[in-house]
Amino acid sequence: MAAGFVAASLVMMAPETLNGRVCYPELGRLAEGVTDRDVIRELMARAPAGALLVVLAGWILGSVAGGFTAARLGRKSPARHGLALGLLITVAGVANNLMLPPPLWFWIAGLIVPIPSSHAGARLVSPRPPAG
Repeated sequence: MAAGFVAASLVMMAPETLNGRVCYPELGRLAEGVTDRDVIRELMARAPAGALLVVLAGWILGSVAGGFTAARLGRKSPARHGLALGLLITVAGVANNLMLPPPLWFWIAGLIVPIPSSHAGARLVSPRPPAG
């Protein structure tokens, strides 16, 4: 499952990087190197919905990729690996949202999206024939 989490994280980073450098470069420049929680809160409050939708799309893609990786590498029960990874990503998303308080709709989406997305990724793995 660790490999699935790494895969998910790497895939999630791509849209977030694209977001701050291509889609919303001014927002990316404003956020660069900021550690003050109040400034971060202000930036999140001013972030356009499109920027948050790009992040959410990254979470979906990352969850699918992570679920696929976890299920592919898991020896038994691909669906369980995908669901467990989705739960782990949900917990990581809650921790992230506590540090960078987003709008309520993003909180809700962050709670709903990872588990079904990682489960969908796990379902992409073909069943393995019985050993023997």
